[in-house]
Amino acid sequence: MTTITTTFTQWSNQYIGGEWRKGQSHSVNSNQNPFDHSELVKIQLASVEDIDAAYQSAAKVQKDWQKTSPEKRSAILKKAAEVLENRRDEIVQILVTESGSSFAKANAEVDFSIADINEFAGLPFQMETEVVSSVIPGKENRVYHLPVGVVGVISPFNFPLYLSMRAIAPALAAGNGVVVKPDLQTFISGGLIIASILEEAGLPKGLFNVIVADISEVGDSFVEHPIPKVISFTGSTSVGKHISELCGKNLKKVALELGGNNVMIVLEDADIHQAASAAVFGKFLHQGQICMALNRIIVHRNIYDEFVKVFKAKTEMIKSGNPADPEVFVGPLISKKQIDKVQAWIDDSIREGAICIQRGNVKGTLMEPVILTNVSNDMAIARNEQFAPVAAIIPAESEEDAIAIANESEYGLSGSIFTGDLEHSVEVALQIHTGMIHVNDQSVNCESNVPFGGEKSSGLGRYGGHWSLEEFTTTRWVSVQKENRPFPF
Repeated sequence: MTTITTTFTQWSNQYIGGEWRKGQSHSVNSNQNPFDHSELVKIQLASVEDIDAAYQSAAKVQKDWQKTSPEKRSAILKKAAEVLENRRDEIVQILVTESGSSFAKANAEVDFSIADINEFAGLPFQMETEVVSSVIPGKENRVYHLPVGVVGVISPFNFPLYLSMRAIAPALAAGNGVVVKPDLQTFISGGLIIASILEEAGLPKGLFNVIVADISEVGDSFVEHPIPKVISFTGSTSVGKHISELCGKNLKKVALELGGNNVMIVLEDADIHQAASAAVFGKFLHQGQICMALNRIIVHRNIYDEFVKVFKAKTEMIKSGNPADPEVFVGPLISKKQIDKVQAWIDDSIREGAICIQRGNVKGTLMEPVILTNVSNDMAIARNEQFAPVAAIIPAESEEDAIAIANESEYGLSGSIFTGDLEHSVEVALQIHTGMIHVNDQSVNCESNVPFGGEKSSGLGRYGGHWSLEEFTTTRWVSVQKENRPFPF
């Protein structure tokens, strides 16, 4: 199948101050299809001056947006969800072509985004004023939940639409202005298409802005600018730590969803076929380029060989290739650089004693599934977040050993447990140091009304439901003295 590229020429402008215009940088970025490396569109990048203009615009319009009724804010968000559904085919095509998504993954990303927008459309009605008792006679204590003002959002390449919308929608719902800086590799699906959707939905012009910029030119200006009071970042742990340091220095609030080294623990009494099916899906969805993807599959020694056999048979059913083919499940990685890094980790792990029972071909950025057995936690393929279609299967001598292996990681984002004893599995789940974990399911789960986030080096804060409201609002105590209070002067 051929990739459609003719529709991408419209995405050559920044979206600043409610206008589609050229960036002021002298640099130009070429947006490319990660599968065949064909050029989709060129965009003149944004400068530090553009970042300032975007934040100034968001701050100016936000003052009126904050005063807009909850009913109107909610209605605009619901309209945005409707627009997103109406433009599904266009957006799926963009995700397939720009990010290398399979059709299944791209449609799921649209579904997740619609669900989030509809969930967050209810947030304006949750910003109620609380009245708290006082020890002082005649005093009424009021607690207000207010927008912070302007939120800066930095989003990644892997789920660009959803991971941008996950922060944009609740921030807008709470009455904030937003400036988003999407990943350069996916600036359409991570930013510009969202601007188009919100514009069609009737969002006030200038409230939402998209900055497509190169970090080598603009540096830390997006984070350090004095206007945004909250920075929401989804990406690598190393960059997240740097952003956290900048926010701490500038006394900004930060919401971070960072890397993962997620486990599936398969206990001795698990349904092997069901566990293997779940593991194949949770490992190879979007080529493993998901923060929640399975990085380590920990299997009880007594069922290890049988699990490996079934897992390999199910992996062989996967079709790899051009994601423009609807039957393809594993498409390209985002860059050749990522391929080279993971290949080195595979080779290092094999030298360290891992056994490669399946090593698919590599052509350009397309990497077919790899299966490594006899893996241990100290091997490169198990220590690092792969973001690649490489299954590392680790034997565990006991349940206690599996728990110890799972927790021997700096990360703690997601995970899963397979067992025949559901109540016992919850006891095991509570012993895993992670923000999210799923019983008899794989690790890639996303629902709009539950808290999404990690522990340790996997991040700070939570997205989803009212937890998002907490991230993008501030609390203000206003006391009202209704009768004269005696003073000693």
